[in-house]
Amino acid sequence: MKYGYARVSAQDQNLDRQIDALVKAGIGDKEIVSEKASGKTLDRKSYKKLIKKLKSGDELYLMSLDRLGRCYDELCSEWADFEKKGVDVTVMDMPALKKKVTGDSLTDRFLNDLVLRVLAFVSEHERKCIRERQAEGIEAARKRGVKFGRPEKELPDGFGDICKKVSGGELTMTEGASCIGMKYGTFYYHYKKFQI
Repeated sequence: MKYGYARVSAQDQNLDRQIDALVKAGIGDKEIVSEKASGKTLDRKSYKKLIKKLKSGDELYLMSLDRLGRCYDELCSEWADFEKKGVDVTVMDMPALKKKVTGDSLTDRFLNDLVLRVLAFVSEHERKCIRERQAEGIEAARKRGVKFGRPEKELPDGFGDICKKVSGGELTMTEGASCIGMKYGTFYYHYKKFQI
């Protein structure tokens, strides 16, 4: 049985290119498993279901190795598991990297494993570089004054006066929140900041 696996990291990314390539390779729609999940680990819901289905003699097609994952140790271990299980793996953008379990010569297996290890290393290294560049970009933006996250809502008129009454004991925290039309937790959070 032929299966295909397609993955993107973010919800706003598109799987169509990978799915089209898998269909073109002769894999039926029902045998293509796709998901939107990070490649930092193989612990992904749809992928785990697919792995449970695979049995000796099955073929697994991937558009590229990094679609399987970006963790060097996990990729190498998973590749060895495919061999033990008797599953053939084809990485479509790297024809040299084809795990054919049956009939591989010792030289072919050596070259295959060598290519796999190089690509797995590059894949994990790229993931680390992306994270470092992202962190550097965020830090540079913060230094320029860019604010991240949801913008804070403006406090209602009279907030300061109500805080003074709560501080002075004229109102309880609950009464203060009610007077200003805020939830208790929200009022308490801003009240504490106001007191600093």
